Amino acid sequence: MDLFQKCHQFTRAKEAMAAGIYPYFQAIQSGPGSEVTIGGRNMIMIGSNNYLGLTGHPKVVEAAVNAVKKYGTGCTGSRYLNGTLDIHVELEERLAKFLKREAVICFTTGHQSNQGAISSIIGKNDIVFTDRADHASIVDGTRLSFGKVKKYRHSDMEDLERVLKAQEDKDVGKLIVTDGVFSMEGDVANLPRIVELAEKYKTRLYVDDAHSVGVMGKHGRGTAEHFGLEDKVDLTMGTFSKSFASVGGYIAGDETVIHYIKHVARSLIFSASPPPASVATVIAALDILEAEPERLDLLWKNTRKMKKGFDSMGFNTGESATPIIPIKIGKDDDCFAFWKLMFENGIFANPAISPAVPPDEAIIRTSYMATHTDEELDRVLEIFDGLGKKFGII
Repeated sequence: MDLFQKCHQFTRAKEAMAAGIYPYFQAIQSGPGSEVTIGGRNMIMIGSNNYLGLTGHPKVVEAAVNAVKKYGTGCTGSRYLNGTLDIHVELEERLAKFLKREAVICFTTGHQSNQGAISSIIGKNDIVFTDRADHASIVDGTRLSFGKVKKYRHSDMEDLERVLKAQEDKDVGKLIVTDGVFSMEGDVANLPRIVELAEKYKTRLYVDDAHSVGVMGKHGRGTAEHFGLEDKVDLTMGTFSKSFASVGGYIAGDETVIHYIKHVARSLIFSASPPPASVATVIAALDILEAEPERLDLLWKNTRKMKKGFDSMGFNTGESATPIIPIKIGKDDDCFAFWKLMFENGIFANPAISPAVPPDEAIIRTSYMATHTDEELDRVLEIFDGLGKKFGII
């Protein structure tokens, strides 16, 4: 068998292209605001993770430009060797203070953050317990760790206790890893119950706040702040590519644990460090989040409006309780056809099919920003109402 045979047999994407319903790798010709330009057309963007709408904020842009002028465009090496700048240290100290943790280590991407931290913490004989809907980067981190992985049904606390109890007598390191906000479903982890089970079965707890930081909690500190459980989570991961208008990620926790990850995580040691513009952008975004808490209020105002609008029409939005609101379509082909007509009507969102979601449970993943206007959101609801009726979904 030729190694590339699988490549020749992969025809699904080209079939969709031929049918004119291929939705991916669309080239955006403008900044990622509430409206974007694609193919010379202005479109309402409801497929972005730019929750606070900071990617085009003048202070954020200015910070990036000034960082390039001072430091250049790249760091030419890893954090471990020659790639640590004073602004990397400044950002880590600022984040630790903001998150109320002893220490933070920043990675070049969010994926690398999960991959590096989990694979360095979980040893060969240790056990990690993961939600079946956890992000792919968590899955990759567990695979690289060589530890034993025990999965539990999505947000099913009885099933989590079942797998914890089955390993109760094992005298090894144990870690529960969960998304705080699940990236496709938009639902929130039952952190209070997870904390109870972690304490009952003497297991450490790791929360992925990629879609929670800058969104959840009174100050935007994430899922644990939302539930008042910040002192109960051992490690928190977050990203910069969403609320913080940049790229990168971090791990926050006790100083001794962060010190260990800093010196062991392969994805940190063997990757070039985050470029100056990206780091300065996060610092500026953090400044704005702390100075303008009303952005969180606007984000949740828009979220409530869209959730209420979709639900009142009869769409199935699942258990969404965040700015991520999935619209359940069903069959993959129906999802692509729905997306095409939505796109033709000037709305950009993201179709998600298996394996991102279970088979025959394809969704249009919508997500909202603090900067969406009522006029934009009303237009979205109008288009979805018409298409939902056309497809017999509502």
